[in-house]
Amino acid sequence: MRCLQDAPPVPRGEEGRMTGQRPFKIQIFVAEGLPEGLRLVEKSNWIGQGIVCPRGRYAQVKGRPEFSRSGVYLLVGQDGDRLPRLYVGEAEHVRKRLNWHYAYKDFWQQAIIFTAKEPPLNKAQVKYLEARLLELAKKHGRSKLENSSASLLPRLSEADEAEIEGFLDELLSLLPVLGVTYFEPDETPDSDKVYFLEGLGCSAKGLEVNTGFKVLQKSLARAEPVASFEARAPSYYRQRLELIDDETLRETDDGYRFTKDWVFGSASAAASVCLGRSANGLREWKDESNISLKANRKKETA
Repeated sequence: MRCLQDAPPVPRGEEGRMTGQRPFKIQIFVAEGLPEGLRLVEKSNWIGQGIVCPRGRYAQVKGRPEFSRSGVYLLVGQDGDRLPRLYVGEAEHVRKRLNWHYAYKDFWQQAIIFTAKEPPLNKAQVKYLEARLLELAKKHGRSKLENSSASLLPRLSEADEAEIEGFLDELLSLLPVLGVTYFEPDETPDSDKVYFLEGLGCSAKGLEVNTGFKVLQKSLARAEPVASFEARAPSYYRQRLELIDDETLRETDDGYRFTKDWVFGSASAAASVCLGRSANGLREWKDESNISLKANRKKETA
């Protein structure tokens, strides 16, 4: 791998992710002329390349030279599950591995591959990237991992490790742009305005984040939902059951407690799960001055 002499150093935080955020430029080449087809992604001052390939187009495009390189890849799927499903893999010849996944793994709808143009990534480097991506995905818990076993970090020299960590930082900066946020913690707005939700058997706290609405750990959700909850809000009802099943919501004497912070797709989803009924989160969540989330949004856009 080539060192990027003109790229400023990127400090790393305790979470193992980029902390020195800076503007950057990317180029997306729509290789087939189809907006949802094969896309090649490049970033200024980076030797890597991203390849975004929908499953439905793989058979038509797999002969391209980009698929013959070594690299790390993500298989991403969403089929009504609470969390997206994710598989992280590596290969010295990406096409050979994707051919197998295409034939035998049914859950994924999109493959995202990262390679280096010249010189290519070696076996130790792609194994390192796979292990670090699995580590981050497990740490942040924002996807359901389909990997059946862990991947061990290969031994690299201090210099080689620093170099491949730099490659990883660039890769991680691209993933949210491509709609993949599973490898980083949820970002919190600068205001950190806390909202409160009170109801029968419910006492919760939360705040808006970039990816939805976060309910804070130790918030209390109602023990028993109303009888009409499943019929009126089936997706929120299922989400509540899944959170109970994986013990994000744990039963206590007074209801269900959140064992960790949890990000919902919307304030209404958060309110409905906590209250055990269909709820409009924009009206139900209120700040310490008893002003609703909806009223505060209106103020901000006035």
